[in-house]
Amino acid sequence: MPQPKKVLFIDRDGTLIVEPPVDYQVDSLEKLRFVPGAITAMSRIATLGYELVMATNQDGLGTASFPEETFHPAHNLMLATLAGEGIRFDEQLIDRSMPADNAPTRKPRTGMFGRYLDNPQYDLKASYVIGDRVTDIELAKNLGARGILLRPAEEGRRMLAEAGLTDYCALITDDWNKIWQLLRAGERTAAISRKTRETDISVRLDLDGGGPSHIDTGLKFFDHMLDQIVHHAGFTLEVTVRGDLEVDEHHTIEDTAIVLGEAMYAALGSKLGIERYGYCLPMDECDATVLIDFGGRIDFAWNVVFRRERVGDVPTEMFRHFFKSFADAARCNLHITAEGENEHHKIEGIFKAFSRALRMAASRNSFKFELPSSKGVL
Repeated sequence: MPQPKKVLFIDRDGTLIVEPPVDYQVDSLEKLRFVPGAITAMSRIATLGYELVMATNQDGLGTASFPEETFHPAHNLMLATLAGEGIRFDEQLIDRSMPADNAPTRKPRTGMFGRYLDNPQYDLKASYVIGDRVTDIELAKNLGARGILLRPAEEGRRMLAEAGLTDYCALITDDWNKIWQLLRAGERTAAISRKTRETDISVRLDLDGGGPSHIDTGLKFFDHMLDQIVHHAGFTLEVTVRGDLEVDEHHTIEDTAIVLGEAMYAALGSKLGIERYGYCLPMDECDATVLIDFGGRIDFAWNVVFRRERVGDVPTEMFRHFFKSFADAARCNLHITAEGENEHHKIEGIFKAFSRALRMAASRNSFKFELPSSKGVL
């Protein structure tokens, strides 16, 4: 029994080629321009074994406002250019209706996609819709696939949040190279929950960002420090913790570190292409150095002295414990050194350096998809 096929449903205007801003019609050769990076990325994507399907709405194609003879020259040149780079579509789905027609074939409706629906030959859960509009992500939802939105991240997050479609999007980016990276190595996400008699913790982590983050541990200063991971690592991070703070802070901080480390380990997956190492930085009068290695072995070093018992609502002794617990759960080397006068700055500098270390070590080298190890295994 052959394995079901994965499909890439790819929008045309605004995704592969630039959509003209006035009439939104590519109806002459002069208007044909490719989206930067699309040809290079697609030439690589074409080697990954996906069935490639172009799916596009062309408003009123074949009518007096958009004659066939003005559409095909530019369209055929686009196809020929892509074919010259090894990019050939298994199918082209073109809807000619106008928005007001409410045609069942018009995206995000699924009338054009009949052969892919309820068909065991296709694995739609492992398939993607790539497009530049919210309706493309809605199409992904309707097909039971995942969406990739070609937009600047901040703009895209806002658009999807307003439409209630955030959970259906695997990646928001305006960089085609990142789309290629995602499709080559897979989504780098993890959702892990852990419940004991002392804590109830849920963590959702996306190493490539793209979604809203929310952190609530019950400890405001701890929330502030974890929020550095969102801003300086560029990850999407959701952390919800209900701990026995009536006893003390120990279990909440320790168990959060364990679940976050487990999520990091799971999200890294095969570790193909990651940079593996990184980072140090100054923060005002403080210097913080965080050395990290996601090589699979566990080692922890801590060279930080605090002169205050607490900062905010967190005992300073718990920060060493947090990072040690993270290193154990993430199975990494983690060495931390910090010096300075202001204890708040010192701790925040450590978390910022830690976040930048995560960002550097987890980033992918899109031109070298291999394990960063001379042994060939991590």
